[in-house]
Amino acid sequence: MNRFIRKVAILGSGIMGSRIACHFANIGCEVLLLDIVPRELTEKEKAKGVSTESKAFRNRIVNEALQSTLKSNPSPIYKKSFASRIETGNFDDDLHKIADCDWIMEVVIERLDIKQQVFANVEKFRKEGTLITSNTSGIPIHLMLEGRSEDFKAHFCGTHFFNPPRYLQLFEVIPTSETKPEIIDFLMDYGAKFLGKKTVLCKDTPAFIANRVGVYSIMSLFHIVNDMGLSVEEVDKLTGPIMGRAKSATFRTCDVVGLDTLVHVANGLKENCPNDEESPSFVLPEYISKMVENNWLGSKTKQGFYKKVKDENGKSKILVLDLNSLEYKEKARVKFPTLDMVKPIDDLRQRTKMLMMGMDKAGEFYRKIFGGLFGYVTNRIPEITDDIYKIDDALKAGFAWELGPFETWDILGFEKGLELIEKEGKKVAQWVIDMKEAGFTSFYKSENGQKLFYDITSQSYKVIPGTEDLVMLDILRADNKVWGNADTTIVDLGDGILNLEFHTKMNTIGGGVIEGINKAIDLAEKDQKGLVISNTGQHFSAGANVGMIFMMAIEQDFDELNFAVKTFQDTMMRIRYSNIPVIAAPHNMALGGGCELSMHSDKVIAHAELYMGLVEFGVGLIPGGGGSKEFAKRLSDELADGDIKINRMRDKFLTIGQAKVSTSAHEAFDLGYLRKGTDEVVVSRDHQLKRAKEACLELANNGYVAPKREKNITVLGNEGLGIVYVGADTMYSGKYMSEHDKLIAEKLGFVLCGGDLSENTVVSEQYLLDMERKVFLELCKERKTLERLESIVKKGKILRN
Repeated sequence: MNRFIRKVAILGSGIMGSRIACHFANIGCEVLLLDIVPRELTEKEKAKGVSTESKAFRNRIVNEALQSTLKSNPSPIYKKSFASRIETGNFDDDLHKIADCDWIMEVVIERLDIKQQVFANVEKFRKEGTLITSNTSGIPIHLMLEGRSEDFKAHFCGTHFFNPPRYLQLFEVIPTSETKPEIIDFLMDYGAKFLGKKTVLCKDTPAFIANRVGVYSIMSLFHIVNDMGLSVEEVDKLTGPIMGRAKSATFRTCDVVGLDTLVHVANGLKENCPNDEESPSFVLPEYISKMVENNWLGSKTKQGFYKKVKDENGKSKILVLDLNSLEYKEKARVKFPTLDMVKPIDDLRQRTKMLMMGMDKAGEFYRKIFGGLFGYVTNRIPEITDDIYKIDDALKAGFAWELGPFETWDILGFEKGLELIEKEGKKVAQWVIDMKEAGFTSFYKSENGQKLFYDITSQSYKVIPGTEDLVMLDILRADNKVWGNADTTIVDLGDGILNLEFHTKMNTIGGGVIEGINKAIDLAEKDQKGLVISNTGQHFSAGANVGMIFMMAIEQDFDELNFAVKTFQDTMMRIRYSNIPVIAAPHNMALGGGCELSMHSDKVIAHAELYMGLVEFGVGLIPGGGGSKEFAKRLSDELADGDIKINRMRDKFLTIGQAKVSTSAHEAFDLGYLRKGTDEVVVSRDHQLKRAKEACLELANNGYVAPKREKNITVLGNEGLGIVYVGADTMYSGKYMSEHDKLIAEKLGFVLCGGDLSENTVVSEQYLLDMERKVFLELCKERKTLERLESIVKKGKILRN
């Protein structure tokens, strides 16, 4: 029987409850958010004459919690208006409303007695068949079922989001022995497709999967740091992006999460897992105990491993904790030969191999942490899960690791992993020995475009459940590569659809990418049905190669720069007017040229987490790859629909002039980067490429015909320019913008309005492209623009280092 989730009840409006409510609102659900009634009036309420019977009083806790959440940064909501999908109330007056809900989720305080009390009240109003779950992070799920009805038990399980729910991808599903199999299947599917999560099925064991292994990894590291005499800044340098972990690395992450939270989980694991062979790792090192005793818990107490202070000049600076003296000191520069050795290596897999080969303290550190980790995860099977891929998925999605433990082991080699475990004095689980004796020496392999995992029970490889219908670029690349250069690869997705991916630094667009785009269109037009442009990088594209533009401008090679910009423009126009459909599938950053590419595609299948914008104004330029032209064209289309001219023109001008970047794909529609009625948003990153391929096939199979080149674009001329010039002059006079910014604003307005025209005039796309390019080159000659470009180039080098 089909099950649909239209309305969700969230019981508990704390940090997690409110954020979970926001994420359900993000995907279009109605949400009922409930919490307790306050005990008494505040002094402020008494002064206002608020009654204890009023909704303002009775819903104060839930309303304040939700408003605080909506103001938090980063935002938990895709778009401000989506918050209207959330109705608030309290347990005393509004619990009966859960009868209309399709899913009831408990997110109250982590106390079993209180949770059981909430569930007893839920039973009074819940209709049979309704999903009922708990977002507990540590209480055994089966203990919550005491006294519950058979229908409640059959539809109940744990569902554990990681904080913040919008951004962290993990969604752990923890059934009990009484949960119906179809309920488990539904939650696994819904979590992946609708919530956009990596949904991992867990056993009902302490801390489930991600926190069990993740917290062990952190606690083990705490002890290793102590033994090796490493500093906070050294560890954070070693455990960040260099090894495929979050930028906040280890100690900064602990500060953000809160040391007390970590200690709470570690103490719980020590108490509840007495047979864990690594139980001593969960004992707090002395420096951690002292920090907790001193209330140095991180951001929430203004100091932890890091502390922000002001110097004698009132300027803020960050101090770091000396783990030996427990005094704060200036951050020291971190340098290890191993890190210098891997600096030029962009590929994480190759870099991981090299990190393990280091002969300095850094190399020793990596061998220690991975030797311990490899041993630990083998011994957690079958305790916390029966399958290796679930451990990898949980840690990648919950702790933002780019590679899971078993994936990392495969990269290093089976024997190397065993060697690391043995050197650390750890024991590997028997199933690994059995695996080796059976002749298997990898945990994963690729076959027929699918990723297979080693199944311990059957001693064979099986397709990872839930991935059967996915289009996985990482798997297809090895066997389906059609063409490639240093910056791009063209992969055959099957069914007549090609995919073009970039693999430059931050996926910036330079000559190699332009060549790749044109080659992909050539191949698709020759004997394919369509083209998708997507990649598996951290970002879709950070835009054009600023370093290349700077070098041409500083050398005053303006003929070459003009040729490069025109080639970029021509390539964007080819995307639009090719004889095959071109679909862009952007995710995360799609800035500058990445935004322009998307705007010229036939359709955009955007991931919900999309930070899209034309940001060239910030480096002293205007969009020069067709972005300015495209905004003028879209303005013309909107004017044809009867919109007020000047208001619409002002909106378009400010979007580019203020370098606005969307905070989600939904906001990108409001900013004019995405097209309502044409472009789509998908919440699941795993399903994005599949949907992009489907969209490309739909266009092709419905008889795709290349659009006609646009020659009827209405521009406002002097009518619009007058507004631009007056606005820029006012901002400059009020000292809200510099003289250089005023110049850029006037030149941007000049392009958007079609130039110095006495009346509204019809022009062609090429007319606007030529004007856009001319202005772009003029700005490249400005000293202030060159200074900004140089600053960006230097910053990029610092970031790379």
